[in-house]
Amino acid sequence: MPAYSQAIPNHPLLSDTFRVSIGGLYAESTTMARLSSSSGGAGVDVNFEDTLGLEERKWVGEFGAYWRISSRWRVDLDHVRLSRTATRVLAQQINWGDNTFNVGTEVTSGLTITDTRASLGYSFFRRPDKELGLGLGVHTLRYKASIEGASGAARSESVTAPLPVLSLYGQFALTDTWALALRSDWLSLEYDKYSGEIRANRIDIVYQPFKHVAFGAGMHFLNLKLDVQNDNSKFQVRSNLQGPAVFVSVSY
Repeated sequence: MPAYSQAIPNHPLLSDTFRVSIGGLYAESTTMARLSSSSGGAGVDVNFEDTLGLEERKWVGEFGAYWRISSRWRVDLDHVRLSRTATRVLAQQINWGDNTFNVGTEVTSGLTITDTRASLGYSFFRRPDKELGLGLGVHTLRYKASIEGASGAARSESVTAPLPVLSLYGQFALTDTWALALRSDWLSLEYDKYSGEIRANRIDIVYQPFKHVAFGAGMHFLNLKLDVQNDNSKFQVRSNLQGPAVFVSVSY
């Protein structure tokens, strides 16, 4: 009988040196935030979607890129930004920093969440059609939250927190044109005035019918927790973003 051999898939996802992806995430978002003041304002947890009327679902732009420095070393960069505003008449009292907004008050709220991740990865298992690796990098979280009443009373809080993160990634060629990509990021850390936790997971299917162009779809999840103790206030926020994502990639 003739010997049987199966060709190893050769997908560009595992061989190209550079890859840049641009797409969108249809994010379902929930955000709880609290702003406490040292002058006596204890603050309460505020649900920015249910209480203040921010959109629960919105298309969010995503950017991603990687550069394979060598067969095992790579640099990754990812960026996502969600910005929303809303105006609503309050059905419950809110304490936000030094301000108290009573029931029946019309308030305008805004919330912007930006997450930028840069990491260096090493593929400890590497084959032409598959790889597994570990990465070490930084998630730079940026939050801006504000609540303003019709009377002019307002308070906003902005914070930028660089938090280190560990990553586990894998890429698997299913055929010459289809591949599977996985990534998971994790962090739980306290330092200086910051206390934070990051959990990010994504699974993508990549279809590359052309030499330098690919299309993809997947599910992305991002859970963020951040506490910031300033001299005169404490800002606490919990955000969850998740949903289906689509993207197009250029590689060479």
